[in-house]
Amino acid sequence: MPGHDVLFGASLGQWNGADAADAAGRIRLGAQADRDGLDLFTVADHPYFGDKLDAYALTAFLLGQTEHITGMVAVTNLPSRPAPVLARTLTSLSALSGGRIILGIGAGAIWDNIVKLGVPRLDGGAAVRAMAEAITLVRALSGGGDPVTFDGEFYHVTGLDPAAAPVPRVFTGSVGPKSLAVTGRLADGWIPPGGSDWLSQLYRESRPRVDAAAAAAGRDPVQIVDVYNFGGRITAEPLAATRGEDGRWIGGSVQQWVDELTAAVLDHHAAGFIYRNTDDTPAGQALARWATEIVPAVRQAITR
Repeated sequence: MPGHDVLFGASLGQWNGADAADAAGRIRLGAQADRDGLDLFTVADHPYFGDKLDAYALTAFLLGQTEHITGMVAVTNLPSRPAPVLARTLTSLSALSGGRIILGIGAGAIWDNIVKLGVPRLDGGAAVRAMAEAITLVRALSGGGDPVTFDGEFYHVTGLDPAAAPVPRVFTGSVGPKSLAVTGRLADGWIPPGGSDWLSQLYRESRPRVDAAAAAAGRDPVQIVDVYNFGGRITAEPLAATRGEDGRWIGGSVQQWVDELTAAVLDHHAAGFIYRNTDDTPAGQALARWATEIVPAVRQAITR
Protein backbone atom coordinates (compact mmCIF):
# COMPACT_ATOMS: atom_id res chain seq x y z
CA MET A 1 0.00 0.00 0.00
CA PRO A 2 1.26 3.53 -0.70
CA GLY A 3 1.35 4.68 2.91
CA HIS A 4 4.32 2.49 3.74
CA ASP A 5 6.52 4.36 1.26
CA VAL A 6 5.36 7.95 1.74
CA LEU A 7 7.79 10.19 3.61
CA PHE A 8 6.51 12.83 6.01
CA GLY A 9 9.08 15.41 7.02
CA ALA A 10 9.68 18.94 8.18
CA SER A 11 12.07 21.68 7.18
CA LEU A 12 14.17 22.86 10.12
CA GLY A 13 16.14 25.44 8.16
CA GLN A 14 13.43 27.08 6.05
CA TRP A 15 14.58 28.54 2.72
CA ASN A 16 17.79 30.36 3.66
CA GLY A 17 19.28 28.01 6.21
CA ALA A 18 19.09 27.70 9.99
CA ASP A 19 20.01 30.81 11.96
CA ALA A 20 23.08 30.30 14.10
CA ALA A 21 21.50 32.54 16.76
CA ASP A 22 18.76 29.94 17.20
CA ALA A 23 20.89 26.81 17.27
CA ALA A 24 19.17 25.54 20.42
CA GLY A 25 15.80 26.02 18.74
CA ARG A 26 16.84 23.93 15.73
CA ILE A 27 18.02 21.17 18.07
CA ARG A 28 14.70 21.18 19.93
CA LEU A 29 12.75 21.00 16.68
CA GLY A 30 14.84 18.09 15.42
CA ALA A 31 14.27 16.17 18.65
CA GLN A 32 10.56 16.98 18.52
CA ALA A 33 10.26 15.78 14.92
CA ASP A 34 11.92 12.49 15.85
CA ARG A 35 9.82 12.04 18.99
CA ASP A 36 6.60 12.77 17.10
CA GLY A 37 7.28 10.11 14.50
CA LEU A 38 8.26 12.08 11.39
CA ASP A 39 10.37 10.28 8.80
CA LEU A 40 12.60 13.12 7.67
CA PHE A 41 14.07 16.47 8.60
CA THR A 42 15.68 18.82 6.10
CA VAL A 43 17.96 21.84 6.35
CA ALA A 44 19.03 24.27 3.63
CA ASP A 45 22.65 24.69 2.52
CA HIS A 46 23.93 28.27 2.22
CA PRO A 47 27.59 28.24 3.37
CA TYR A 48 28.24 31.81 2.17
CA PHE A 49 25.95 33.29 4.86
CA GLY A 50 27.86 33.88 8.08
CA ASP A 51 24.74 34.00 10.25
CA LYS A 52 23.61 30.48 9.24
CA LEU A 53 24.58 27.11 10.64
CA ASP A 54 26.51 24.84 8.31
CA ALA A 55 23.98 22.41 6.89
CA TYR A 56 26.03 19.25 7.27
CA ALA A 57 27.28 20.16 10.73
CA LEU A 58 23.67 20.68 11.85
CA THR A 59 22.52 17.48 10.14
CA ALA A 60 25.26 15.45 11.82
CA PHE A 61 24.51 16.94 15.22
CA LEU A 62 20.78 16.26 14.88
CA LEU A 63 21.35 12.68 13.74
CA GLY A 64 23.44 12.19 16.88
CA GLN A 65 20.61 13.56 19.03
CA THR A 66 17.84 11.45 17.46
CA GLU A 67 17.01 7.77 17.06
CA HIS A 68 14.71 7.19 14.13
CA ILE A 69 14.40 10.19 11.84
CA THR A 70 16.39 10.52 8.59
CA GLY A 71 18.25 13.72 7.68
CA MET A 72 18.66 15.42 4.32
CA VAL A 73 20.31 18.65 3.21
CA ALA A 74 17.80 20.06 0.72
CA VAL A 75 19.65 20.69 -1.32
CA THR A 76 23.43 20.33 -1.02
CA ASN A 77 25.29 23.28 -2.50
CA LEU A 78 27.50 21.10 -4.67
CA PRO A 79 29.96 23.75 -5.92
CA SER A 80 31.17 24.28 -2.35
CA ARG A 81 31.40 20.58 -1.47
CA PRO A 82 33.64 18.53 -3.81
CA ALA A 83 32.01 15.24 -4.70
CA PRO A 84 34.68 12.83 -3.34
CA VAL A 85 34.62 14.59 0.04
CA LEU A 86 30.83 14.80 -0.06
CA ALA A 87 30.77 11.04 -0.59
CA ARG A 88 32.90 10.56 2.53
CA THR A 89 30.60 12.84 4.51
CA LEU A 90 27.52 10.91 3.47
CA THR A 91 28.96 7.46 4.06
CA SER A 92 30.29 8.55 7.44
CA LEU A 93 26.90 9.92 8.46
CA SER A 94 25.30 6.71 7.24
CA ALA A 95 27.67 4.59 9.33
CA LEU A 96 27.20 6.77 12.41
CA SER A 97 23.41 6.98 12.17
CA GLY A 98 22.49 3.52 10.96
CA GLY A 99 21.75 4.66 7.42
CA ARG A 100 19.56 7.65 8.29
CA ILE A 101 20.78 9.97 5.53
CA ILE A 102 19.56 10.96 2.05
CA LEU A 103 21.60 13.00 -0.40
CA GLY A 104 19.69 16.05 -1.57
CA ILE A 105 21.67 17.71 -4.35
CA GLY A 106 21.48 20.59 -6.80
CA ALA A 107 23.67 22.09 -9.48
CA GLY A 108 24.12 25.30 -7.51
CA ALA A 109 22.17 28.53 -7.27
CA ILE A 110 22.88 32.11 -6.19
CA TRP A 111 26.22 32.04 -7.98
CA ASP A 112 27.04 35.63 -7.00
CA ASN A 113 27.30 34.32 -3.44
CA ILE A 114 28.88 30.97 -4.28
CA VAL A 115 31.89 32.62 -5.96
CA LYS A 116 32.60 34.52 -2.72
CA LEU A 117 33.78 31.16 -1.37
CA GLY A 118 36.53 31.13 -3.98
CA VAL A 119 34.66 28.63 -6.14
CA PRO A 120 34.98 29.16 -9.91
CA ARG A 121 31.74 30.24 -11.53
CA LEU A 122 30.17 27.63 -13.80
CA ASP A 123 27.59 28.33 -16.45
CA GLY A 124 24.32 26.43 -16.27
CA GLY A 125 25.30 23.57 -18.54
CA ALA A 126 28.63 23.00 -16.81
CA ALA A 127 27.03 23.08 -13.37
CA VAL A 128 24.55 20.40 -14.43
CA ARG A 129 27.30 18.20 -15.86
CA ALA A 130 29.19 18.58 -12.59
CA MET A 131 26.08 17.48 -10.70
CA ALA A 132 25.78 14.37 -12.85
CA GLU A 133 29.43 13.50 -12.20
CA ALA A 134 28.94 14.09 -8.48
CA ILE A 135 25.98 11.72 -8.25
CA THR A 136 27.96 9.09 -10.15
CA LEU A 137 30.96 9.48 -7.85
CA VAL A 138 28.97 9.45 -4.61
CA ARG A 139 27.40 6.19 -5.68
CA ALA A 140 30.70 4.70 -6.80
CA LEU A 141 32.40 5.63 -3.52
CA SER A 142 29.82 3.87 -1.34
CA GLY A 143 28.60 0.33 -1.03
CA GLY A 144 32.06 -1.25 -0.96
CA GLY A 145 33.74 -2.88 -3.94
CA ASP A 146 36.89 -2.28 -5.92
CA PRO A 147 38.94 0.95 -5.87
CA VAL A 148 37.39 3.69 -7.99
CA THR A 149 39.13 5.52 -10.82
CA PHE A 150 37.11 8.28 -12.43
CA ASP A 151 38.35 10.71 -15.06
CA GLY A 152 35.59 13.18 -15.70
CA GLU A 153 35.28 16.77 -16.80
CA PHE A 154 35.19 18.10 -13.24
CA TYR A 155 36.32 15.27 -10.97
CA HIS A 156 39.37 13.02 -11.19
CA VAL A 157 40.05 10.27 -8.67
CA THR A 158 42.52 7.42 -8.93
CA GLY A 159 42.34 4.12 -7.06
CA LEU A 160 40.13 5.54 -4.32
CA ASP A 161 38.62 2.93 -1.99
CA PRO A 162 34.84 3.13 -1.61
CA ALA A 163 33.31 3.13 1.86
CA ALA A 164 31.36 0.10 3.01
CA ALA A 165 28.24 2.13 3.88
CA PRO A 166 25.27 1.55 1.55
CA VAL A 167 24.70 3.78 -1.44
CA PRO A 168 22.44 6.64 -0.27
CA ARG A 169 19.21 7.60 -1.96
CA VAL A 170 19.62 10.70 -4.11
CA PHE A 171 16.96 13.40 -4.45
CA THR A 172 17.56 16.42 -6.66
CA GLY A 173 16.14 19.92 -6.72
CA SER A 174 16.38 20.14 -10.50
CA VAL A 175 14.92 23.12 -12.37
CA GLY A 176 15.99 23.39 -16.03
CA PRO A 177 15.65 20.83 -18.82
CA LYS A 178 19.24 19.55 -18.60
CA SER A 179 19.08 19.20 -14.83
CA LEU A 180 15.72 17.45 -15.03
CA ALA A 181 17.24 15.02 -17.51
CA VAL A 182 20.00 14.20 -15.01
CA THR A 183 17.29 13.49 -12.44
CA GLY A 184 15.63 11.06 -14.82
CA ARG A 185 18.89 9.29 -15.62
CA LEU A 186 20.48 9.12 -12.20
CA ALA A 187 18.31 10.13 -9.24
CA ASP A 188 15.88 8.33 -6.94
CA GLY A 189 13.66 11.30 -6.29
CA TRP A 190 12.83 14.86 -7.31
CA ILE A 191 11.94 17.81 -5.09
CA PRO A 192 10.14 20.32 -7.33
CA PRO A 193 11.70 23.76 -6.73
CA GLY A 194 10.15 26.90 -5.36
CA GLY A 195 7.62 25.13 -3.17
CA SER A 196 5.81 23.86 -6.25
CA ASP A 197 3.32 21.06 -5.71
CA TRP A 198 1.54 18.39 -7.73
CA LEU A 199 -0.98 20.81 -9.22
CA SER A 200 1.50 23.50 -10.26
CA GLN A 201 2.31 24.43 -13.83
CA LEU A 202 5.99 23.92 -13.07
CA TYR A 203 5.33 20.33 -12.08
CA ARG A 204 3.15 19.63 -15.11
CA GLU A 205 5.79 21.02 -17.46
CA SER A 206 8.84 19.54 -15.72
CA ARG A 207 7.90 16.03 -14.72
CA PRO A 208 7.55 14.78 -18.33
CA ARG A 209 11.20 15.75 -18.89
CA VAL A 210 12.21 13.57 -15.94
CA ASP A 211 10.12 10.69 -17.27
CA ALA A 212 11.49 10.98 -20.81
CA ALA A 213 15.10 10.95 -19.61
CA ALA A 214 14.42 7.98 -17.36
CA ALA A 215 12.86 6.00 -20.20
CA ALA A 216 15.72 6.88 -22.53
CA ALA A 217 18.16 5.54 -19.92
CA GLY A 218 16.23 2.28 -19.67
CA ARG A 219 14.70 3.12 -16.30
CA ASP A 220 11.09 2.92 -15.21
CA PRO A 221 10.04 6.55 -14.56
CA VAL A 222 8.07 5.35 -11.54
CA GLN A 223 11.45 4.73 -9.87
CA ILE A 224 11.92 8.51 -9.53
CA VAL A 225 9.55 9.65 -6.82
CA ASP A 226 8.18 13.13 -6.15
CA VAL A 227 8.77 14.66 -2.71
CA TYR A 228 7.26 18.10 -2.16
CA ASN A 229 8.91 20.79 -0.05
CA PHE A 230 6.07 23.23 0.43
CA GLY A 231 4.48 25.42 3.05
CA GLY A 232 1.15 26.52 4.38
CA ARG A 233 -0.81 27.59 7.42
CA ILE A 234 -2.59 25.15 9.69
CA THR A 235 -5.73 26.98 10.79
CA ALA A 236 -8.18 26.36 13.61
CA GLU A 237 -11.16 26.68 11.27
CA PRO A 238 -11.58 25.63 7.62
CA LEU A 239 -10.64 28.22 5.00
CA ALA A 240 -13.06 29.18 2.26
CA ALA A 241 -10.26 28.62 -0.27
CA THR A 242 -7.17 26.51 0.37
CA ARG A 243 -5.37 27.76 -2.73
CA GLY A 244 -4.65 31.28 -3.93
CA GLU A 245 -5.53 32.82 -7.27
CA ASP A 246 -2.22 31.52 -8.61
CA GLY A 247 -3.17 27.98 -7.59
CA ARG A 248 -0.56 27.79 -4.84
CA TRP A 249 -1.50 25.94 -1.66
CA ILE A 250 -2.26 28.34 1.20
CA GLY A 251 -3.22 25.87 3.91
CA GLY A 252 -6.34 25.26 5.91
CA SER A 253 -7.75 23.25 8.76
CA VAL A 254 -6.35 19.88 9.76
CA GLN A 255 -9.07 18.11 7.78
CA GLN A 256 -8.42 20.25 4.71
CA TRP A 257 -4.74 19.34 4.89
CA VAL A 258 -5.59 15.67 5.31
CA ASP A 259 -7.95 15.68 2.34
CA GLU A 260 -5.44 17.49 0.13
CA LEU A 261 -2.46 15.29 0.95
CA THR A 262 -4.47 12.08 0.75
CA ALA A 263 -5.56 13.03 -2.76
CA ALA A 264 -1.97 13.94 -3.63
CA VAL A 265 -0.84 10.42 -2.73
CA LEU A 266 -3.74 8.44 -4.16
CA ASP A 267 -4.45 10.51 -7.27
CA HIS A 268 -1.06 12.10 -8.06
CA HIS A 269 1.36 9.49 -6.66
CA ALA A 270 3.09 11.88 -4.26
CA ALA A 271 5.81 10.06 -2.33
CA GLY A 272 6.61 12.60 0.35
CA PHE A 273 5.89 15.96 1.94
CA ILE A 274 8.32 18.29 3.71
CA TYR A 275 6.33 20.80 5.73
CA ARG A 276 7.27 24.45 6.19
CA ASN A 277 5.32 26.79 8.44
CA THR A 278 4.47 30.03 6.62
CA ASP A 279 2.88 32.20 9.29
CA ASP A 280 3.86 33.50 12.74
CA THR A 281 2.70 30.40 14.60
CA PRO A 282 5.54 29.34 16.96
CA ALA A 283 7.66 26.74 15.19
CA GLY A 284 7.21 24.05 17.82
CA GLN A 285 3.44 24.48 17.87
CA ALA A 286 3.14 24.33 14.07
CA LEU A 287 5.39 21.27 13.92
CA ALA A 288 3.33 19.51 16.58
CA ARG A 289 0.09 20.04 14.67
CA TRP A 290 1.70 18.75 11.47
CA ALA A 291 3.30 15.71 13.09
CA THR A 292 0.62 14.64 15.56
CA GLU A 293 -2.64 15.70 13.87
CA ILE A 294 -2.18 15.83 10.09
CA VAL A 295 0.45 13.18 9.39
CA PRO A 296 -1.18 10.29 11.33
CA ALA A 297 -4.53 11.00 9.69
CA VAL A 298 -3.00 11.01 6.19
CA ARG A 299 -1.09 7.81 6.92
CA GLN A 300 -4.32 6.16 8.02
CA ALA A 301 -6.27 7.44 5.02
CA ILE A 302 -3.78 6.26 2.42
CA THR A 303 -3.46 2.76 3.88
CA ARG A 304 -7.16 1.95 4.13
